[in-house]
Amino acid sequence: MKEQLLARISDHRASVAVVGLGYVGLPLAVAFAEHGLPVVGIDVDPAKVEALNGCRSYVQDIASERLARLCEAGNGIRATTDYGALEGCDAAIICVPTPLNKTRDPDVRYLIAAGESVARAIHPGMLVVLESTTYPGTTEELLLPMLASPAVCERLGLTSFEPGKEFFLAFSPERIDPGRTDFTVENTPKVVGGVTPACREVAMALYGQALETVIPVSSTQTAEMVKLLENTFRAVNIALVNEMAIMCEKLGIDPWEVIDAAASKPYGFMKFAPGPGVGGHCIPLDPHYLSWKLKTLNYNARFIQLAGEINTDMPRYWVERVQDALNDAGHAMKGSRVLVLGVAYKRDIDDVRESPALDIIELLRAKGADVHYFDPHVGTLMHNGHGLDSEPELAQALASADCVMVVTDHHAIDWDLVRAQARCLVDTRNVTR
Repeated sequence: MKEQLLARISDHRASVAVVGLGYVGLPLAVAFAEHGLPVVGIDVDPAKVEALNGCRSYVQDIASERLARLCEAGNGIRATTDYGALEGCDAAIICVPTPLNKTRDPDVRYLIAAGESVARAIHPGMLVVLESTTYPGTTEELLLPMLASPAVCERLGLTSFEPGKEFFLAFSPERIDPGRTDFTVENTPKVVGGVTPACREVAMALYGQALETVIPVSSTQTAEMVKLLENTFRAVNIALVNEMAIMCEKLGIDPWEVIDAAASKPYGFMKFAPGPGVGGHCIPLDPHYLSWKLKTLNYNARFIQLAGEINTDMPRYWVERVQDALNDAGHAMKGSRVLVLGVAYKRDIDDVRESPALDIIELLRAKGADVHYFDPHVGTLMHNGHGLDSEPELAQALASADCVMVVTDHHAIDWDLVRAQARCLVDTRNVTR
C-alpha cells in the first residue's frame, strides 16, 4: 500500500482533502492545487464552502484572483461540508482550531470531531496528517485510537488496521505567519514526524510535491514539540523584553535605545521588541499546551507560567501609562476620549484573535474612558458583547482625542500625522519614535 500511494503522489494522481479551511488550511489547499494535485476542502462553515466554490477568498494571505486562476485552469479547490468526500481521497490533512478553554487547558473538541469524522471515512492506503497545534502525544494518544478502532476494522472488514501498513498517520506543525510575504506555506520548511517510518515517508512525499523543504523528525511527539518550542521561545523572549521595558521606565532609560544598541552585537543576541502584550493564534496559546501536558507528569513549567503572567499583564501596565499621561496633561481618565490606534494582534492584518487591544479597551472603559479606535484593517470590533466601529477618518479622530494610544503599528497608518496632531501620545510599539 505504501508503494501504491507513493506512486500516486509522484504521478500527481493522489487527491488531497484539507479539513478546516481557515488561515492554515486554505493556503495549504491552494499550494497543493497550484502544483497539480486534486484538492477537496472540507469545512463545517457553509459560508466558507460557498465562497471557495465561487472562487472568493476570505483569508487575507490568499487573493481571490489566485483562486480565480485555479478555477480558470480547471484545478480549483472543490469545497464541501460533507466528510463523505474523504472516501475518494488519498490523503486527509486536519487543520482545525485547537484553542484553550477558560481555565487555559487544551480544548480539543474540534480535533475530536474532525478525527471521528475522518475515522468514519478512512480506507486502506489513506494518509492522515494532523497540523493543528497541540500537546506532545496528541497524534498517537488521541487520533490514532480513533482511526484504528475496532469499529473502523469492522466497517472495513479487517481484523487489524495498523499505521504504516494499512494506513499512514503523521504530524506536521503548521507554521503560518499571517501577513508575511517573505515566508509563506510554500517556502517555510515543513517539519514532518510519522507514527512509523513508513508513515513519515509517505507524508514527506506528499508535502514535497508542493513545498520547497521538508524536514524529517523521528516521531510525531518530536514534531509536536517542535512547534511548542518555537512559540514558547518567542513568548519567553517577548516577556523578557516586556519586563525590561518596565524596568527601564522605572530607571528613566529608553528601552528601545537599549534594545537597538544591544542588537548591534553580531552574536549571542536576538532582537525582540516590547509591546502591549501578545496576541494571535500561537504565542498566547501554544506554551500553555506544553505547560498543561507537563502538569500531567507532575512538572511545573516555570518559565512558561512566568512569561504568561508578564505578557498577560502588559495591557494593564500600558493603561496605567495612559492614566499617567492624562494626569500630566491635566485630565482625569474618567470622561477622557482615548483613541486606540490599531486593534489587530499584529501589523498589517485584520485578525483580532487574542489581541491585547481587546483587554486594553476593556480596561480603559473600566476606568471611565470614552474609548474609540482607528484601524484600516478592522472595520468593526466585537468583544464581550460590545460592538465598536473604527473611526472613519484619522485626522478627525486625532483632533478629538484627549489621548492617543498606539497598540498596532500598521504601515497604512500615517504616523507623521499622528506625531503632528496627537496632543497626548502613548506609543506601545515605538513606531512614532
